[in-house]
Amino acid sequence: MECPIARSMAEVGDSWRILILRDALNGLRRFDEFQTNLGIASNILTQRLNALVEDGLLDRRPYQQRPTRYEYVPTAKARDLWPLFVVLIRWGTKWLSPEGPTVELIDRPTGRAVDFAIVERATGEPLRPKDLAVRPVSRLRS
Repeated sequence: MECPIARSMAEVGDSWRILILRDALNGLRRFDEFQTNLGIASNILTQRLNALVEDGLLDRRPYQQRPTRYEYVPTAKARDLWPLFVVLIRWGTKWLSPEGPTVELIDRPTGRAVDFAIVERATGEPLRPKDLAVRPVSRLRS
């Protein structure tokens, strides 16, 4: 059985990649913004940005000529990771922040703090691990 968790971690599991994607999803776009916010060495940032572009998670777009400078914009593939970041925020706050929350999710238009729940689309009911199982999907091979 091919595990989608293992495949996903192979694509985004490196901690620098996750943090770059977090920043890109929060609106950072330029090399110097990522470097300043993350305190990452330029050679490592260059490697990770190139890999994220190659893997289809970021688009590289020129914003300046002479010298050419690029901004990095999240693709739909990266934007689909947003719920993962929300879950990591909730988990990290609950289990690794004994002093309480260090960040909160807000609704951009209103500035109102929001809570996030994973629900079953058809019913709107919360999804809980105790109620779920994972099973292989059989595929007919011709």
